[in-house]
Amino acid sequence: MSAHKIVSLLPAATEMVCALGLEGNLVGRSHECDYPESVKNLPVCSEANFPDGLSSADIDVKVKEILAEALSVYTVKRDVIKELSPDVVITQAQCDVCAVSLPEVEQALESYLDKQVKIISLQPNSVDGIFTDIATVAKALNVEVAGERLLEDLNERVDIIRHKLKFMENKPTIACIEWLEPMMISGNWIPELVSIAGGTPILAQAGKHSPYVSWDNIRDSDPEIILLMPCGFSIERTMREINLLLEQPGFNELKAVKNNRIYIADGNQYFNRPGPRIVDSVEILAEIIHPKQFAFGYEGDGWIKFSL
Repeated sequence: MSAHKIVSLLPAATEMVCALGLEGNLVGRSHECDYPESVKNLPVCSEANFPDGLSSADIDVKVKEILAEALSVYTVKRDVIKELSPDVVITQAQCDVCAVSLPEVEQALESYLDKQVKIISLQPNSVDGIFTDIATVAKALNVEVAGERLLEDLNERVDIIRHKLKFMENKPTIACIEWLEPMMISGNWIPELVSIAGGTPILAQAGKHSPYVSWDNIRDSDPEIILLMPCGFSIERTMREINLLLEQPGFNELKAVKNNRIYIADGNQYFNRPGPRIVDSVEILAEIIHPKQFAFGYEGDGWIKFSL
């Protein structure tokens, strides 16, 4: 069993550590780590460099300004980390907007800790990449058997969905919207999740970063399903900006609208987190895309149907 003191600066990594049975080894977390609920009691080791409560458009502008000046969107609280004196710090090199960046962590540790610290940096952009990261974390923390068990369970759940949809010919097109203003379509692992769940992803490629799109792109592709899953947003938070979608020209003419197939998912808790609950995300997609085949029980909490 691992005796490491672990600081996780990434919500997905915190979930991995807990799923591997090492929650007791966590000594610190990022300001965004909130699952499982019990981790909220841990000292917070990072903070955002912009205020709460901004609109989607304002967040986008602020993040671009910060990145243009080569500053991190998040700051590591070096004094807190120094006090916690971890043996392992988990961060990511995936996205400057998603969590504390690797250079930020290296800089903080170098100048503050007078001991060797193991840094685990995660950078997945596919389902396999996420599963590989789980194995990497398990190995680094000396719990490889727990890692194998966890991955076996996750793969089994994915296989159940694949198997059930094996001969399904109806694979409706779905636009997974990751940001409302400016509009972005979910890339990275999301198109792959959609395919596993029996849908046809549009306007984004599996394994590639999420692209900005125009409303005309969405209107021209006329998806059969629209799923809103803004990055870092709860369902309630997305509802506050739903008018950004409803007021688009020609919105009511879309197939998804005519067939009452507009959905909102909790992007923050599920789709945007490349950790164990990425399989919950596949199950949510399966429920939304093929409601007659699947009922895993996420409706109302993980996703809702939006009716005009």
